[in-house]
Amino acid sequence: MHRKELSYYVSSFFTEYLGNEAGLSINTIKSYRDAFILFFKYLEETGICKISKLKMDTLNADNVIGFLDWLEQSRGCSISSRNQRLAALKAFCGYVARKSSEESALCQAVLKIRVKKAPQKSVDYLSLDAVEYLLKIPDSRSLQGIRDLAMIALMYESGCRVQELINLRVGNIAFRSPNTVTLTGKGNKARVIPISANAANIIKAYLNPTGICDTAHPVFVNRHDKPLSRSGVSYVLGKYGDIARKARPELYPSKLHPHILRHSKAMHLLENGVNLIYIRDFLGHSSVTTTEIYAKCNPELKRKYIEQAGSLITDTVEEYSESEKEALIAWLRKNI
Repeated sequence: MHRKELSYYVSSFFTEYLGNEAGLSINTIKSYRDAFILFFKYLEETGICKISKLKMDTLNADNVIGFLDWLEQSRGCSISSRNQRLAALKAFCGYVARKSSEESALCQAVLKIRVKKAPQKSVDYLSLDAVEYLLKIPDSRSLQGIRDLAMIALMYESGCRVQELINLRVGNIAFRSPNTVTLTGKGNKARVIPISANAANIIKAYLNPTGICDTAHPVFVNRHDKPLSRSGVSYVLGKYGDIARKARPELYPSKLHPHILRHSKAMHLLENGVNLIYIRDFLGHSSVTTTEIYAKCNPELKRKYIEQAGSLITDTVEEYSESEKEALIAWLRKNI
């Protein structure tokens, strides 16, 4: 049987599998695309192989490891970026292994490459005072000001990702009791998030003067009636962040990024005793393990975890099974 070339699998991976079968978001597909562009660039720059002569054998573990090291050492990429590129190549190898038993050994060698452990980053978030002050800055008397206020309020209230905000349509907001917004996150998974009456009123005050009634129309647009871009959202938040920082420098970090409002909402929910499982669903995380990062970066929450763990220790601890003991130890390691 004739072996198919790397180009065949790359083409079918991007045109058939990622968007249709896997249902990945446009941003994830673009990230995977960039990983392959960089991998091919590495092969050419290092003289390993020209793009016109790519074969499946080129995607071997040694070349992938060399590529990952090249990303860090020659391009100055972070460990996080290195791991993202590896994840893309692993997803591809998993796809090829399922398609062709002949390529299984080659792909399995790549799938066994371990991610590089990166130092745990602290999560930037704002205090309630900082969020409240930030919301006072936009001029709600102007159309642009009320748009910016509605955007910031919704980003905090819903904990949405930037792409979820950009993709939001008028029909995704329900003005009733309770007011809700339907967000479509990674993997095209939708979730319904309640928002306060105050946030709903701000959004209505923005939408009513615009006369937008088409349910498919983007909620947040620029002066040309086009959906805001990621850089547009960052610019708006950065502008008000600079104003807020000049007035109250003790409340704000050196730069406000859009995700900081999502982080802030998660931390405020945690600080108010909301269960991690609910916060996972609220943020649209696929696993509570992702959500646990918020618990780890707050000393007071760590103290609460230690107290909770202590309450689990009783005179009948010997009744725990081995698997239960291991699960408890794993939980403690993750959270403490």
